[in-house]
Amino acid sequence: MRKKLMAVAVAGALAAPMIAAAQSTVTISGRLTYEYGQGDQGSNRPNVDYADGPGGGNIKFAGTENLGGGLSAWFQCETSADTRGFDKVGLCSRNTAVGLRGGFGNVYFGRWDTPMKKALNTGSVGAEETGLLGMSFIGFGGSGGSISAYGADGASDAFGEGPQRQRWKRRETCLSTYDSPNFGGFQIMGAFSCGNTPADNAYTDANTNQKPRVQSIAATYVNGPLQAGFGYEKHKEMGSAFAATDLDDKGWGGGVSYGFAGGNILVGFTWLRREWETGVGLETKKDTWSLGLDWRLAGPHQVQFQYAKAGDSKGNGGAIGGNGGAAAAGSDTGADAISIAYQYHLSKRTTFKVGYVKVDNDANSNSVRIGNTAALLGTAGGGNLGQNVDSWAFLVKHNF
Repeated sequence: MRKKLMAVAVAGALAAPMIAAAQSTVTISGRLTYEYGQGDQGSNRPNVDYADGPGGGNIKFAGTENLGGGLSAWFQCETSADTRGFDKVGLCSRNTAVGLRGGFGNVYFGRWDTPMKKALNTGSVGAEETGLLGMSFIGFGGSGGSISAYGADGASDAFGEGPQRQRWKRRETCLSTYDSPNFGGFQIMGAFSCGNTPADNAYTDANTNQKPRVQSIAATYVNGPLQAGFGYEKHKEMGSAFAATDLDDKGWGGGVSYGFAGGNILVGFTWLRREWETGVGLETKKDTWSLGLDWRLAGPHQVQFQYAKAGDSKGNGGAIGGNGGAAAAGSDTGADAISIAYQYHLSKRTTFKVGYVKVDNDANSNSVRIGNTAALLGTAGGGNLGQNVDSWAFLVKHNF
């Protein structure tokens, strides 16, 4: 009898880890990319022979544990994967969070895409987001640059970037997010970032810009061939560090896309209005929009096209720096860009693309350039404003 009890105890001890493993799942997935081409850096600068690892390159660890009663815990750790070996970032540098999911929806905490970015993505069609073939800079300022993670100098975050006021497709640090349940394709979401900057800087009560943070809300509808989203986002206390002037930025916009011919033809449209406070009683406004086409031809062939337009800077405010920012309010301060590409599907997981991007700044603007190239030279009142630049590249992607 004692031997039987001992055998049962040993079997139970060996089975316990297997039972625990059965209650949770962990997956590994990702994408490796490599882009190579040439980018025009404008007047008085040499063209750059550039290799880029577009933002889509990543390695992702994700897991879910069933807690019972319809409740589950989950985590994701997504890390940038740069096949060039240039960007040696740490673990969990991209969409990374821990959360609880159930009938009430999904609550999670970490570094994640904002609801505004998710809404805009519903209509972003026909071009890459970043890199030499990227188009998001003209309308949305790209992604990255944490508002809530300023460093000790009050200007750089943990990833070596400043607050990047021009950016509206953001992956924000220290984000608390809620996604509602899906009601027949309709979903609402909201998020806010923490205000931990005062812990890293010698702020006093006189500094009103001591807690820069993001507040973002959006609603999306995804049902069959139709995707649509609309969002509002506010960037609070965005003035210079240690200043006594509270400056807020806000933006609203969205996107829509629709698939035809069984999903082989996809068209998309986005629109965004950004408003920046640049001083007491001073504000700069800019509208941007894009129209894109993604056409999957017979067999492995695919063509993509996107046109994007940034209108003139309105209001009475000053300039906003960074790629995709805004010149001071005035005429001929907009820009437009066009992208065209051909993509060949080597398999379900591997593609090869070759493409061309051209950017035209208006006569009084140098606000937009090819992604990751040097800032264009030129100042108001003369000298190299209104520059046009272009790029070409090939891009390989492999999903796993």
